[in-house]
Amino acid sequence: MGYAVVLGEALVDLLDAECAGEPVFRQAIGGGPLNVAVGVARLGGDARFVGSLGDDVLADRIREFLTAAGVDVSGTVTVPAPTALAVATFAGAEPDFRFYGEPPSYGQLTADALDVALVEGADVLYCGSIVLLCPATLAAARRAWRLATGVRVFDPNIRPRLLSGPDALDAVRHTTAEFAATAHLVKLSAADADVLYPGEPVERVAARLRELGAGTVVVTLGPRGALVAAGAEPVRVPAPTIRAVDATGAGDSVMAALVAGLLVDGPPTEPAGWTDRAAFALQVAGLACESSGGAVAMPTRAEVARRFPA
Repeated sequence: MGYAVVLGEALVDLLDAECAGEPVFRQAIGGGPLNVAVGVARLGGDARFVGSLGDDVLADRIREFLTAAGVDVSGTVTVPAPTALAVATFAGAEPDFRFYGEPPSYGQLTADALDVALVEGADVLYCGSIVLLCPATLAAARRAWRLATGVRVFDPNIRPRLLSGPDALDAVRHTTAEFAATAHLVKLSAADADVLYPGEPVERVAARLRELGAGTVVVTLGPRGALVAAGAEPVRVPAPTIRAVDATGAGDSVMAALVAGLLVDGPPTEPAGWTDRAAFALQVAGLACESSGGAVAMPTRAEVARRFPA
């Protein structure tokens, strides 16, 4: 089994919480790609995290957390910046993130600083999320994408709070189309789909991405499961019945399960194989949602098998 390179952001989440009746923020290591890397490692895959980290104590904690989770951090670089913060509040089903830190510590990996050998040797390359809004790291991701010899996986993971200016949405659409055109797998949420193409059904959004060149598209639908577009017709995959506590990182856990499956078994040879992979990924996400936190809630294969024995 080979390894996956996960290129993206790592930061610190401050999660809205309560202690002794008073509002507080609970500190947690976060970032969608970081969650993916940890999830892959928890599911038995070899994950290598690539990105930029700050030069403070919080960055040290991120490195220690990743290392303890079994994620290789040799592809990270240290930059002279405080660790970026994401403040998460909950007013509905999805957490609302606001980001602090300018320039962001996670967005300073340059194309020249990219570990070329690490990327070229990867069986799976993941790129995506909010680092692609940062010009330096977008250039690094583009270089990694060109160098990749394995399976290319993309997740736009759009955060509307970071889209400022009249051309920001068009830029995100352009970047999404650019990476999707040569991606073997694109995973996005229904919320991402609605930002990219407002009002369009997810089936049509998935079809658009496949028309651009994406091999397979998986759209997560929260408690309604996922849509898998891999063959002639898209397939809806139901989510398992769970006792949800915290949906933070649910979509990342789906991606982690899909990446781990690519490492263990390679790409499916038939569309039905993607449906089976998505069904397992939704079990992983369901179990993650039954615990608080993002990366810390990522389950192992044994835990998934115990929770969903059927």
